[in-house]
Amino acid sequence: MVHSNTKPAFDTAPSSPDAGFDWDLSCRLPILVTGVSGVAGYSLFYDLRRELGDQVFGTRPEKTYRLVGDGIVGSNLSEPDNVRRLIDEHGIRTVVNCGGSCHLKGCELDHAMAHRVNVSCVDNLLKAIEGTPVRLVHLSIDLVFSGDGEGRYVETDTPDPVTMYGKTMVMAEQLVLERRPESAILRISLPMGVSFNGHAGAIDWIQHRFAKNLPATLYYDEVRSPAYVDCLNGVIKEFCCRSDLSGIWHAGGDVYLSLYQIAQIVNRVGGYDPELLHGCPRIDAGPMPPRAGNVTMNSSKLMQTLGRKPFLPWPLDPKFLPTDKSWHMVRDGSVGGSPQLIQERLYRPG
Repeated sequence: MVHSNTKPAFDTAPSSPDAGFDWDLSCRLPILVTGVSGVAGYSLFYDLRRELGDQVFGTRPEKTYRLVGDGIVGSNLSEPDNVRRLIDEHGIRTVVNCGGSCHLKGCELDHAMAHRVNVSCVDNLLKAIEGTPVRLVHLSIDLVFSGDGEGRYVETDTPDPVTMYGKTMVMAEQLVLERRPESAILRISLPMGVSFNGHAGAIDWIQHRFAKNLPATLYYDEVRSPAYVDCLNGVIKEFCCRSDLSGIWHAGGDVYLSLYQIAQIVNRVGGYDPELLHGCPRIDAGPMPPRAGNVTMNSSKLMQTLGRKPFLPWPLDPKFLPTDKSWHMVRDGSVGGSPQLIQERLYRPG
């Protein structure tokens, strides 16, 4: 048994992420994906680009100059004219907003930056599409909740974030709900996929530490709802196509894992030194930044509405699930152990 609450939020057998839906996005083109420097935006942009070619555009902060490629535009969305110019220049009909700063400590130390990136940019985006038929799908986060209870939050639960990041994401949600109620807000958890710089995102940050023979300390009692980005992409595409889906939706996986357990999986599947992984409760982490607790989400509303289970378990292979706090110390060959295996089984369903 996994040593955290892994009860599925929706009791049906897993299915292929794309089962039963035809991704016909032709009526929603061109598409703009903001925030392609983040894990979710990075994966979605390239997925859509492979499928739809030059009908897909992406934005990244101008300072992120190393992220280049066809369709990627360096643009500071904190400048209102930039947003409207992008919308008009490319005739955008769908915007998937994956932007924002998720750097917890940075947001705590610089409230103005957090508000500018996580709230003002959304305000500018809403102004740019005001009076247009543009479809907006906005990504939010599970950290709008404190996690002080038993988790399994539903959409009607009242947000009570403990971090400035979470607080600004709540502000952004309210802007969308008040000014663009026909839009969809998807609250995601940890998107499990690659990052463009190789050390952002849950898997990349942990693996980056281990690969450099550096220790990593993760928390026993911060529990999340991770999901493969491939599965999340499928959900976002459907929300782009369906204008009848509006309001707030929880879009997290139904295997609930602590940050420590996630690090255990990366450590053992990657074949890294088990002594590099340390664990502790949140209370021992210090006050900066504050840490949320069990922010697992119940995504039953999403699954019931779509009529399918869009998220495969992360990790897909149950032999990768930790059974206790020393599970990652075992090296009997049953799990394997190589960075390549992480690429094949943790970044993608395989």
